[in-house]
Amino acid sequence: MQPQGEVMSSTEEQEKWLADAMALVQHHAFFMHRALARPFSSFAHALVLRSSRSLALLFNPRREGYLLCTVGSVYIKSKEAPAKDVLKDLVEMSRGVQHPIRGLFLRSYLSQISRDKLPDVGSEYEGEGGNVMDAVEFVLQNFTEMNKLWVRMQHQGPAREKEKREKERSELRDLVGKNLHVLSQLEGVDLEMYKEVVLPRVLEQVVNCKDDLAQYYLMDCIIQVFPDDFHLQTLETLLGACPQLQPNVDIKTVMSQLMERLSNYAASSPEVLPEFLQVEAFTKLSNSVVKVIEAQPEMSLVGAVSLHVALLTFILRVHIDRLDYVDQVLGACVKKLEGKGKVKDSKATKQIVALLSAPLEKYNDVVTMLKLVNYPKVMQHLDYETNKVMATVIIQSIMKNGTYITTADKVDALFELLKELIKDGEGAPSMDELDEEDFKEEQNLVARLVHMLVNPDPEEMFKILTTARKHFGQGGPKRLEFTLAPLIFSALKLVRSLQGQAADDDSPVSLKKVFQFLHQAASDCALEPVAYEFFTQAFMIYEEEIADSKAQVTAIHLIIGTLQRTQVFGVENRDTLTHKSTGYSAKLLKKPDQCRAVFACSHLFWVEAEHGIEDGERVLLCLKRALRIANAAQQMSSATRGSNGPMTLFVEILNKYLYYYEKGNPQVTSNVIQGLLELIQTEMQSENTAQDPGVDAFFANYKPDLVCVPNHFNLFLVALCSLRSSFTQDPEGVSVHTQSPLLGNIIVQPGSGTCPYVMALCEKHSAGHVLTGYSTG
Repeated sequence: MQPQGEVMSSTEEQEKWLADAMALVQHHAFFMHRALARPFSSFAHALVLRSSRSLALLFNPRREGYLLCTVGSVYIKSKEAPAKDVLKDLVEMSRGVQHPIRGLFLRSYLSQISRDKLPDVGSEYEGEGGNVMDAVEFVLQNFTEMNKLWVRMQHQGPAREKEKREKERSELRDLVGKNLHVLSQLEGVDLEMYKEVVLPRVLEQVVNCKDDLAQYYLMDCIIQVFPDDFHLQTLETLLGACPQLQPNVDIKTVMSQLMERLSNYAASSPEVLPEFLQVEAFTKLSNSVVKVIEAQPEMSLVGAVSLHVALLTFILRVHIDRLDYVDQVLGACVKKLEGKGKVKDSKATKQIVALLSAPLEKYNDVVTMLKLVNYPKVMQHLDYETNKVMATVIIQSIMKNGTYITTADKVDALFELLKELIKDGEGAPSMDELDEEDFKEEQNLVARLVHMLVNPDPEEMFKILTTARKHFGQGGPKRLEFTLAPLIFSALKLVRSLQGQAADDDSPVSLKKVFQFLHQAASDCALEPVAYEFFTQAFMIYEEEIADSKAQVTAIHLIIGTLQRTQVFGVENRDTLTHKSTGYSAKLLKKPDQCRAVFACSHLFWVEAEHGIEDGERVLLCLKRALRIANAAQQMSSATRGSNGPMTLFVEILNKYLYYYEKGNPQVTSNVIQGLLELIQTEMQSENTAQDPGVDAFFANYKPDLVCVPNHFNLFLVALCSLRSSFTQDPEGVSVHTQSPLLGNIIVQPGSGTCPYVMALCEKHSAGHVLTGYSTG
């Protein structure tokens, strides 16, 4: 006890407490030494251990490994020995633990505590402690051993627990990958060392381990942890390992990530683009994709197309101006899809759509896309519905970006891409099965597209409209209701631009040709009232505006020809227009013109089409009426000139009879034709008949064994003879033995100018003999 009134300072108080503590320790130390001196007491501590623990645990070598690593770390820090030697000893010491999981964690601990003690450039341990090569060697050795332990994990335990082990391995993968991260952080690892030492050693380990999980993860690590410029300069080495990976490795994802990494590098640093060209990055990537697909024949279609999508994305980000590269990738995809028909796999279809959409989204210009030759070839492998979706996307892109299609060739190429919207393709449902609302929406979209087909040059614009009309015509009547209406309005705009232009029927585009186009479009559009109004106006112009007889002849033939090709009219309207045409034909000024116009009207009653007209009686009436007019013309000529006129009209009427005879008109019989032939021959023998070179060529020197020299009428003559004649091979050609006393026998000679139809007909009937050496005439 301190005396009252005395106060101790803090220093004195602490010294007193220390003296008391030391005295107490010395007191207990004396008794402990006495106890340890007795043998029994020295082992008494073991008696108090629990039965569940053993003394061996206190001296477990697994813990010794961690302890040694810790001691080694401290030893390196003390710099009493070179860091490279201590690190080498530690990595060799770790070989003593060969259990996969324990060894992994031990080496992971070693990597963790040594990463700041590596003799890297600029490190305090560089120099006597080693150099960057020693650091790289240490990390590579540790990485190699860790990867081996990690791969061995799959073989530990029964087969039924394989899935569980793979899950555990996946969770432990970062322990191995940390070594690659350490390598990437070393300041002394430059491009040269990476190219010559690091990458070859790492890839060697990746390829040799032959483990799906390890190869995929390590390739991914290499791509993610090392710098972009390293990848670019060692692209060939890195890609060379890809075909050597196991078939089950998801190589498409690995290569896609590499190409994405390089694409981002190029996008972030435009100044490095020349380096991409210098190392030929696209060529190497393209060749690697081909080699990977060849090395893995069982690769799914999805995987192969995904690789092409990644390569195309790379091009569009790095070489956007190289359309040839884009087309090359599309061509490689076409080659892969060759022979597979329409792709049924939904995942593969999705990738193909991504492939086709990439250039569309990047260029925002369908005209640029139309330059890609292989683009439509890829689209051909999409099923009907997906093709329609893709076609819709293309039209929407045109409308969104305001892209104008300015040439007929581009329109033709564009409509080839859109054909599933324009006509029924393979696998298309019937019209009854289509959803009405969807169908209308699609066709309205196509109709809007017509207004984007523009060219200021009238000639090219007319070609564009004609090309569009050709494609729309394949769509059937339901589609034409939507698509031809805007086409007509575009043609009317063209008419305005042609106002005041001098009429020239021989020019590529004229008002006449545009109005003919409009009439045909109205006809195909099933707009009967509009088409009827066109004809009504045409007849009014004929009556009121055309006074010249030659112009009337030309006009009536145009009306007849147009009406013959128009399928839109009902029975009543067609009969009205036909009656008017026939009436105007018979009222022409000159008899020969009347005759020709009337027998031309016979075609209005015989139309070969899907829903054509075959009125044989009215055809025969027209021909007989034309024959009467020809007789009247002959008599008029005889009365005015004192001699009969030429027989040209009769020969032309004969040609019409032969035409309808060949077409199967039951009203035109061989007896009728024979009678007409005899009538013509009789008239020709008349002394009053004027000479006509054309008729003379037709009936020149007819006698038995007549040689038929090539002329304009061979087609009809032999067609007539073939129906009632026999054919034999003749040294000079084909001998046609007719039963007609007028014609007798005819020999058709092969030679220049002979109609190929005539020769083919003769060959067909000459017991299989084949003639050679004649020209097509």
